[in-house]
Amino acid sequence: MTNSPSHITRWDEPIHARALARLDILTKPVGALGRLEPLAAQLCAIQSTLAPQITKPAALVFAGDHGAADRGVSAYPKAVTAQMVANFLSGGAAISVFSRLHGLSLQVIDAGVDAPLAPHPQLIAAKVRSGTRDYGVEPALTADEVGHAFRLAAEIIQRTVAAGSNTLVLGEMGIGNTASSALLMHGLTGRPLADCVGRGTGLDDAGVARKLALLEQARARAPHVANARQLLQEFGGCEIAMLTGAILAAAAQRCVVVIDGFTVTVAAALAFQITPEARDFCVFAHRSAEQAHRALLAFIGVDPLLDLGMRLGEGTGAALAIPLLRAAASMITDMATFESAGVSGKEER
Repeated sequence: MTNSPSHITRWDEPIHARALARLDILTKPVGALGRLEPLAAQLCAIQSTLAPQITKPAALVFAGDHGAADRGVSAYPKAVTAQMVANFLSGGAAISVFSRLHGLSLQVIDAGVDAPLAPHPQLIAAKVRSGTRDYGVEPALTADEVGHAFRLAAEIIQRTVAAGSNTLVLGEMGIGNTASSALLMHGLTGRPLADCVGRGTGLDDAGVARKLALLEQARARAPHVANARQLLQEFGGCEIAMLTGAILAAAAQRCVVVIDGFTVTVAAALAFQITPEARDFCVFAHRSAEQAHRALLAFIGVDPLLDLGMRLGEGTGAALAIPLLRAAASMITDMATFESAGVSGKEER
């Protein structure tokens, strides 16, 4: 099966229609299972079956550093990226805990961490470069580096699917990546930059103001860029570029792609600009506490499954949505119809 974004086709429309019809004859009032019902129909359409399955779900966390992080756009120093990667791999991070809880295989991708990382069975070495350039003074990535990130991501997705996974939870780690994401969101949506900037890892009011001022200077360097690939070159991160490529490749493989918080949603929006059909394969897991994430979800026109006030990243919100996907798949597969159960349907009056 191809992993080229140009080969992404829409979900199975006839199966989607049949799934919606089946949902209406299951032993419940029409629509009584709420958001699980369109989710179940989406799973059916992605997998071209009325008996969808969530098979070997895999959590992929893409990690990278940002040259602009040294300017104080985060409450944490850049060294935390590599330290958190070690925490993921030792099993102590939130995504590690949630992956174990929900039976997810967890792999961490070194997309561009600005430090050497020791080999580990759960670590994929795929460094595009050791951190991006400082987008305050020059483009963060070259066109070749963005293309290389897409190719590396496609290879990772292909191997993950070949190992039997049909559902991918996407997460990220990178000090300063919400600042990069704010610039990317601004370029994609045209919303004022102030609406795209949040507290990230916990900035106070003064920190947010400093972050906004630095990002305004960066945007002034390339004020008119709105094309997804060019935005990644100017302001992106290695992990964000690889996430964008991963979403496109996973859609081409007809996987269920579970989207996490702000930064992964920015990558999804970039992917949708490149290939709109990729949206069919994405399940938006949660609405984070980041004000910019809420605005971006509204721009895309999606209503996520969960709203728990989370803002951690790592794929944590996406991991928590896996039980809902399993429930939706089981519901449409295993519930009886009124006819098969010998239950009277709704009377017409």
